[in-house]
Amino acid sequence: MSLAQDIAILKQIPMLSDFQDDQLRLLAFSAESMDYSSGQRLFDQGDRADGGLVITDGTVSLQTKGADGFEEIERVGQGTLLGETALLAENKRPCRAEAVDAVRIIRIRRALFKRMIQEYPELAQRLLDQRVSHFRYTVSALKPIGDKMAELEQLNAERRVKDDEKQS
Repeated sequence: MSLAQDIAILKQIPMLSDFQDDQLRLLAFSAESMDYSSGQRLFDQGDRADGGLVITDGTVSLQTKGADGFEEIERVGQGTLLGETALLAENKRPCRAEAVDAVRIIRIRRALFKRMIQEYPELAQRLLDQRVSHFRYTVSALKPIGDKMAELEQLNAERRVKDDEKQS
């Protein structure tokens, strides 16, 4: 793929959508392209995550380990960023990623990404704003679950009191 095609794919990634063309060009030029054949593993569950992988071509199977081995949870393709959080902070891969067919990725190391946001502080602010918005959305989505759990805990506590009264 050409540099222009890589830039067009990077521009589709929500986390990178605010980057200017020259910033995306620098990122695409500085990152490394890697090719995987069908069945080849991109990374394993629990591996140290040192950055993000953008799928530029092909399909990747995401799998988690269960009682009977690994089970596919999702298939992703072109324009998917694997390891968004790993671009910002050290962590472990939450799943296994395996090429379903021929796959090409752009590997963006955390050190490169950090240099980018240090050179362009406005990017750091926009990324922070995106993360804050995402966390607020997550909190609001979880609130009904928390409310329901509190309600169930209250009912459970009332039942225990009644059970204790019966036993007395």
